[in-house]
Amino acid sequence: MTKKAFALLLSTVLAACVLTGCQDTKEIASPIVTEESASQSDKTSLQTEPAASSETSVSETSASESATSETAKESQSEKSAKPVVENHDNMYRSELTNEWIGNALKSQRPVAVMVDNEVTALDHYGLTQADIVYEMMNSTANGEVTRLMAIVKDWGSITRFGSIRSVRPTNFMIAPEYNAVLVHDGGPFYINEYLTNPWVNNLSGGFARINNGKAREFTEYVTTGEIASRMKSAGYSTEYNSYYQGQHWQFADETAPVDLSSVYNVKDCTLVDLPFPHNSSELKYDEGSGTYLYYEYGRAHIDPENDDKQLAFTNVILQRADVTELDANGYMKFNILNQTGSGYYITGGKAIPVTWEKNDAVDPTKFYDSNGTEITLNTGRTYIALVSSTRWNELVLK
Repeated sequence: MTKKAFALLLSTVLAACVLTGCQDTKEIASPIVTEESASQSDKTSLQTEPAASSETSVSETSASESATSETAKESQSEKSAKPVVENHDNMYRSELTNEWIGNALKSQRPVAVMVDNEVTALDHYGLTQADIVYEMMNSTANGEVTRLMAIVKDWGSITRFGSIRSVRPTNFMIAPEYNAVLVHDGGPFYINEYLTNPWVNNLSGGFARINNGKAREFTEYVTTGEIASRMKSAGYSTEYNSYYQGQHWQFADETAPVDLSSVYNVKDCTLVDLPFPHNSSELKYDEGSGTYLYYEYGRAHIDPENDDKQLAFTNVILQRADVTELDANGYMKFNILNQTGSGYYITGGKAIPVTWEKNDAVDPTKFYDSNGTEITLNTGRTYIALVSSTRWNELVLK
C-alpha cells in the first residue's frame, strides 16, 4: 500500500471514530420553660489507534507517531505521580474535628442542640452536620431512654435540625466545655440552678413547628436562620467569650493518623454494643471509610436532611460515670464535675482503656491513656457516650 493510500485510509478511519464519539409555620419565641413541655414517650483520555497495516515494516510516519505517543505517556505518567494539592486559602483546621473549614467560622462559638431520641422522633434531621454527638441516659424511667446532644460549629448552615426536646442538668455541665449555647425546649426545675451561672447561655422553646403527622412534642425543629435571630434577640455573642478555655481536643496530623495497634492493653473493636436497653445503640466499624456507623432501634441511623446519609464517627469515646437519681419520676444527673473515672477510646478498629477527669463546668473533660498521656484524636467527627456505672459491665466491645 502506498503512503498516499495509507494516509487516505487512516483519515477515513479517524473521521469515523470522531463521528462515533460524538454520538411549616413558626411559633413566637417563648421564655425559658422550667418544666417538661411535653410527655416523654468523585480525565479519562480516549485514544484512537491507526488501522492495522498489512505491511511487515513500520513506516517512518508510524515510527514518529509511536515516539510521540510514548513521550506523551511519559509526560502523563509524571503528572499522575505528582500529589494533588488542595487549596486551603481562607480556611483553618476546626477545633472540633480538625477538618478544613472556612475562616469565617474561626471565632464562632458552637451550639449544643438537644435531640429527642425516642423511636417516635425518628428520623432525625441534620445530625450528620454535628461535629460531636453525645448520647446519655435521659431518665432512669422509660427503659432508661437516651437523649442526644449535638455540638454544631457551623450552625448557620442548618436548614432543619431535630426534633428537639428538653434538657437535663448534665448537659449544663458539658456544653460549657465548648462555650456552646444550649438549644432545647424546657426542662425540669432541676435545671434552674444551672441557668443562673454566668457561663451558661441557652435558647429554650419557640422554634419552628413542622407538621409531620406526629404528636406535638415531636414536631419542633431548628430551621434556617433561627439560631442567629434568637441569639441576637437574647443578646448573646456569636463569638467565643471569656469563659472559653481554648481548644478542647488535640488531633493527630492526617499524614500520621493515630494507630492504636501497638498501644498497651489494646483490643480489637469493630463493634460497640452499648448498654442502652431502650434503643439498643450500636456502632459498627466500616473499614472502607475508617468510621463507626451508628445504629439504633435495630436499624441504620440515617439523615433525611443529607440524602439519607448514615451517621458515622471517626472517634468513639465511652465515659463511665456514677448517676444520682433526683426523684422517683426518673429525673437524674451524671456525677462528672470535679470527678475522675474510666472509659475507652476507640478508633481505626481498635480500643484502649482510658481514664478521665473534669473539674469545673467550663473545664474540658480530659482523657488519658494508661501512661497518663492525653489521648490524641484522628481527624473527623466524634461520638461520646456517658454510661452509668450500674450498666458498665453490660458494655460489649468486640
